Amino acid sequence: MRRSDKEIKDPKEIDDILQAAQVCRIAMAEGDVPYIVPVNFAVSAGCLYFHCATSGRKIDMLRKNHTVCFEVDMPGDLVQGEAACSWGMKYRSVIGFGQADFIEHDAEKKQALDILMKKYAGNDVFSYDNDQLDKVCVIGVRIDTISGKRSD
Repeated sequence: MRRSDKEIKDPKEIDDILQAAQVCRIAMAEGDVPYIVPVNFAVSAGCLYFHCATSGRKIDMLRKNHTVCFEVDMPGDLVQGEAACSWGMKYRSVIGFGQADFIEHDAEKKQALDILMKKYAGNDVFSYDNDQLDKVCVIGVRIDTISGKRSD
């Protein structure tokens, strides 16, 4: 990281950002063509989870290349300056890299969906019928590296 004075070194602070952020951007590539999409997500035990449709560009790209980059941020206030280039923004952000895996088995899908639902709904006791499980793709990203940055 170029600006080490802005680096978040405390793993708990990084986890706090991951738990509080509502949207994650997943970046992937096919050859030299990048693609990025916002997703709802949850993180547990070193793995980032999201769900999506069972087909589409994201799915096609992830089947060819499992390596992803992800970003979440907690935007803050605008910092006004005297000159155009002295303006800025307060923020806390996390960037990570990992390997995306398709979660195929129903029991593992349910577990990942429960982690997602707990984040957004506040509890983790849900039931899913087979039709629902067949219509959703659940992806887990094994986090290889992660870093945090802040501007206060």
